[in-house]
Amino acid sequence: MDHSDDILVTRRELLKRVGVAGAAAAVPIDAIAQATREPFETLTAAEGATLEAIVARLIPTDASGPGAAEAHAARYIDRALGGFLAPFLVAYRGGLSGIESYARTAKGAPFTQLPAQDQDAVLTDVESNKGFPAAGLFFNVVLSHTIQGTFCDPFYGGNANFVGWDLIGYPGIRLTATANDQRMDVSPAPTHMSAYDFSMFSRKKPDAR
Repeated sequence: MDHSDDILVTRRELLKRVGVAGAAAAVPIDAIAQATREPFETLTAAEGATLEAIVARLIPTDASGPGAAEAHAARYIDRALGGFLAPFLVAYRGGLSGIESYARTAKGAPFTQLPAQDQDAVLTDVESNKGFPAAGLFFNVVLSHTIQGTFCDPFYGGNANFVGWDLIGYPGIRLTATANDQRMDVSPAPTHMSAYDFSMFSRKKPDAR
């Protein structure tokens, strides 16, 4: 996302929203393993492509580290729309279609084919409740779910390769804390373990349908 006055969500604002402002750790973007794209479980391929483009602009990849694209936030949302976020599925279908239609009207091309600057302009309008009915509400819903998908436990399909946790300096679950872990002048080494890697937590997969 361009560093201009009409930025949707700056990296600093994002970290404040998740309660860890100033804790970001620099992660080389080229060090992030890119997994093969998995087919969407709930959304159509076209809807999924639009969603991927949107989340990539809401939490963008930049010099400080990876963003929602690398975290597979869209995959998290898609899976959740077939389960505990199912009540939002109709809103997503309408909202994604609305963004594509507005992009064609306002910028002359589908949202997925627009340059980043034009995508940001479309999303800024949508955030301001322009383009289609309840556009602003849909923007806030997608932003909330994008944050979830970027920083959730990887068990749920987002935060791939722990990029979200690394970004904010969260070291992961610990069942015990050593004296060294509690030192204020030392950052704990990341465990890169899901909570569900521990036997005390249930390994039951989230309901897919």
